[in-house]
Amino acid sequence: MIRFRDISLRNKIFFSIIGVVLCVSVAIALLARWILISSLTTELEHRGVAIAQAMAERGRGYVLDNDADNLLTLIFDAAELGERKSLVSYVFVSDMEHKVLAHTFVQAFPDELRTANDIPKGAPNSVKLLYAGAEPTYDVAVPMEEGLYQVATVHVGLNKRHIDKLVDKLRTTFLGFIFAAIIIIFLVSLRVSRSITQPLVKLIKMSDEITRGNLSFKLDLGRQYEDFLSEHGDTEPCPAYHDSVLPCWYVDKALGPVSPSSPRVKKPPYCTDCLIRHRQFGDEIMQLADSFVYMVRSVKLYRNRLGESEAKYRSMFDAGPDPIFILARDTLDILDANPRAESAYGYTKDELMGMSFKKLESKNGEVSLGDFKKHLDQPGACVFYPKVTHYKKDGRPFFVNMHACDTRYGAREAIILSITDITEMVEKDAQLIQAGKMATLGEMSAGIAHELNQPLNAIKMGSDFLGLQMEMGRAVSERDLQTVAREISVQVDRASEIIDTLRQFSLKADMFAEKLNLNEPVRNVLKMVSPQLELQNIKLRLELFEPLPKIRASGNRLQQVFFNLVSNARDAINMKSDQDGVPFDRVITIRSFTENGRVAMSVSDTGAGIEQSKLEKIFEPFFSTKEEALGGMGLGLAISHGIVKDYGGDIAVESDIKKGTTFKLSFPTVS
Repeated sequence: MIRFRDISLRNKIFFSIIGVVLCVSVAIALLARWILISSLTTELEHRGVAIAQAMAERGRGYVLDNDADNLLTLIFDAAELGERKSLVSYVFVSDMEHKVLAHTFVQAFPDELRTANDIPKGAPNSVKLLYAGAEPTYDVAVPMEEGLYQVATVHVGLNKRHIDKLVDKLRTTFLGFIFAAIIIIFLVSLRVSRSITQPLVKLIKMSDEITRGNLSFKLDLGRQYEDFLSEHGDTEPCPAYHDSVLPCWYVDKALGPVSPSSPRVKKPPYCTDCLIRHRQFGDEIMQLADSFVYMVRSVKLYRNRLGESEAKYRSMFDAGPDPIFILARDTLDILDANPRAESAYGYTKDELMGMSFKKLESKNGEVSLGDFKKHLDQPGACVFYPKVTHYKKDGRPFFVNMHACDTRYGAREAIILSITDITEMVEKDAQLIQAGKMATLGEMSAGIAHELNQPLNAIKMGSDFLGLQMEMGRAVSERDLQTVAREISVQVDRASEIIDTLRQFSLKADMFAEKLNLNEPVRNVLKMVSPQLELQNIKLRLELFEPLPKIRASGNRLQQVFFNLVSNARDAINMKSDQDGVPFDRVITIRSFTENGRVAMSVSDTGAGIEQSKLEKIFEPFFSTKEEALGGMGLGLAISHGIVKDYGGDIAVESDIKKGTTFKLSFPTVS
């Protein structure tokens, strides 16, 4: 079966037809041979019986009269008559005592023939194969009767060799006829198999051409297919609107349903409605060829559309203003990159191809795309990564926003990554934050001056004491000298700490995140604002949880956030005092805690509160709830909101008029 399976369809059809015909022919030949030979032999035997009966009828009188001469003449004439000369070997007549009365033998009569073929009692005749000398002979014995009595027996010998020659001649003729029939069937089978498989052979060649990407070949399915088209109507060329690429059925589907607002475009008369495989007549080969024609046309159509789409998206990919990468989803290796990626990162296309994208990401050991699969809620989904640090070929860092979408690249699962350089925007944000810090320092100048005056006054009092003692000529005891020196040193350290805190706060914020404890920027801010809050009779309540899990952020930038929140809380308390004039607890509460696996910080006040209608806009730039006298510009909370979001955090607000406001910040933890 395996060998038969490997044979071509043409040979299968051909050999199947030949095999069936040969089997049938052999069976018919054997049956016909048996029938013909049996019939011929029987017919010759009947002829021998007829000859013997004729001689018995005519020679009866000669036997009864003992006329041997006439009897001999009779049997010689009968044996030599016409075709009997070749068929009849001998004729003899014997009486009931097996005495030969007459015979046609030229030589002596063979005695073995006298009793070799006796007629059985009651039988009309007897036929037996005998050998007259060396010649095989069918001996036909017929009784010669007179009334009810048998008077003699007529024996006619039929030449078996002559009969065999007749049979051989008949066999040769029959075999020649069978052979001629087989030759004709062979040629017809060859033609039929070739005719049946010719369209299939051409379809195979066309399929090979399609496999090689060639769709411009002529659909030549042979004369049979052309006759098929001419007989049933050639409706294959069905171009839509004189476009040989678009068939009517595609236009029918592409135009969509008719609607009053967008009526269907009317097709010209020559473009009739047609469907795929609309011919449901003819043999299966013709229907297959017809379907193949439409398949090829459909492949051409969709290939053209695919080529147009690929060219369009490739041009968009190459002409994109931002870097675009195609990454292998499992390894993050770069599979493709557009020219903008080369110029943005400083690598050539050959250097980028096959490079791991991890080399372009942050050098702190973390890979932003490492958790891409965790964020996929469905195939084809996209994940946004804001303010990620990347590095150019020369090692210079810059900031980007990344949009990563799930896709396929050939047979591989991939990520298409669109990158936007936001370094300039980040720098402007940093400048805005820095300007806010300078404004904050100006706002804090009165409190800072008061805070610095305390250690300076203590230092001046100590130095004045020592100077007065020396002017009065008094000796300063060692104990007093140590006390004054120690107090001056403490006050100098205190002033230095205040100045160092101011210096750190005034520095431009570092945009690179680090692991830190959220309590640290809070404490640094309180060092600067606590004296000012005390001067304004505002109590500060701290509930800082320790040990607090670390987060990844910039401590300098978070100081700006907490300073804005504390300043807003202070202004809200003062606003309530100005509006009501009724004494109340002037308290700002700062709490740190963990919640749902995140680190949280809340800043609450007992101030005037914010109306519910304004809470939705509170983080919008240039929106302020402060009175004009307080000079609010509406940028503090907008900047704070952006800083918190940069580090994957959330900021929320709850407020109640006349009761106060609570801002809650939460950040993801890092190990």
